[in-house]
Amino acid sequence: MQKFFVNSDQIKEDEINIIGEDVNHIANVLRLNAGEEVLVGDKTNGASYLCNIKSINKNEVLLNILQTNDKTTEPNIYIHLFQGLPKADKMESIIQKCTEVGVSEFTPVIMNRCVAKLEGKDSNKKIERWQKIAETAAKQSKRDIIPKINFAENLKNVYENLEKYDIVLVAYEDECEKILKNELQQYKKQNSNIKKIAIIIGPEGGLEKQEVELMKQQRWNCGFTRKKNFKNRNSAYSNGK
Repeated sequence: MQKFFVNSDQIKEDEINIIGEDVNHIANVLRLNAGEEVLVGDKTNGASYLCNIKSINKNEVLLNILQTNDKTTEPNIYIHLFQGLPKADKMESIIQKCTEVGVSEFTPVIMNRCVAKLEGKDSNKKIERWQKIAETAAKQSKRDIIPKINFAENLKNVYENLEKYDIVLVAYEDECEKILKNELQQYKKQNSNIKKIAIIIGPEGGLEKQEVELMKQQRWNCGFTRKKNFKNRNSAYSNGK
């Protein structure tokens, strides 16, 4: 069953009005007809509806709401991926695949080893394209929300906002002891109330040692505790295995 997203103002009591690019997709690509069922998600609040098609014309598709879906397809943990800007169109694949497996938010990050640039009008166009890719992936995987794509940040700004996450996982290729699977298992044993995870991944050249050291220092200054004195939040520097 196909899924589409609409704004809240397109939902009227027992009907939903689909407009824009999805009209052509429904009518001419999928060739759906009146009476067929589709899923619709509210972009604003994540509500999901089972509908059937009432009518299709050139400018709109009118749907009848059959029921509101109470069960969510969203994971229990909010995952925010901070991705060092990769070269070429790799970010598109990252957003697509990570949306399909449950990532809720993406922030492209400017790091020392980034070759790609994201500036000016090009930045706005890229973000718009990435947001459309996230929406398409959310439709295909029947997510209840469309992940948010943020504007690019430098790593210093990322450091300063890590305190709101329960766990921060850093994929660092020079880490020799900690591996991702073990760290997650350890955190699960110590704290079952994990709600938000930040994942930081470098570009093709990886993170520089200086960036990792500054990250450790910044998190300490923000009040994060060492693992042996575990309280509310932790950091793990993982080789990603």
